[in-house]
Amino acid sequence: MSKIIIIITGTRKGIGKDLAEYYLSKDFIVCGCSRGESSITHSNYKHFCLDVSDELAVVSMVRSVKKEFGSIDILLNNAGIASMNHILTTPYKTMQNIFATNVFGSFLFVREVAKVMAQDSKKTKNPKRIVNFATVATPLRLEGEAVYAASKAAIVSLTQVLAKELSEFNITINAVGPTPVPTDLIKNVPKEKMQALLNQQAIKRFGEFRDVLNVIEFFINPNSDFITGQVIYLGGVNG
Repeated sequence: MSKIIIIITGTRKGIGKDLAEYYLSKDFIVCGCSRGESSITHSNYKHFCLDVSDELAVVSMVRSVKKEFGSIDILLNNAGIASMNHILTTPYKTMQNIFATNVFGSFLFVREVAKVMAQDSKKTKNPKRIVNFATVATPLRLEGEAVYAASKAAIVSLTQVLAKELSEFNITINAVGPTPVPTDLIKNVPKEKMQALLNQQAIKRFGEFRDVLNVIEFFINPNSDFITGQVIYLGGVNG
């Protein structure tokens, strides 16, 4: 039986690295990327150094994966950045950077990977899966996170529309919306701000890797072939 080929963006640290290591333990072929060198050493892991908003680099990576492994089964669009600023003190450059990574990067990977998946769908009926990353900051309308929340709102809309566009190719696309997980993404946010956020959740605790993984595992399960265009927010937050 051939191995499952999965692309995970942002694998140098945090949730991306945890996801890569988990799927390596499941004997997947994992192709990851980050701006920096790989922090993972494994015979089934292939790393690409790139900026996810660099179109030529993304195209080159996906073509390389296709050439080496023949297909792509799953894409996890994990790479993302955040910034907590009042709108009056938010530099334009901050908005550019956040949208470049969170929106344009996700768009480029979906577009290029879906091309490969669509070609595969002509040869096999095996379902293909894409999972994007949203955030509870969007439905909670968190003050100080207007730009970050807006970038992830774009991801939600993109996911819902592309679910229709990609369905004919046997590709499902969904999104997971984590509550704060203790990673570098939130390390500079004041504790009182984090607690105020947690207090808005039905389940008032930080998220854990297992919470995010549980939703991803649900979305990519072969039995989830009738589930697409959905967003699951963690912590009891309603979209």
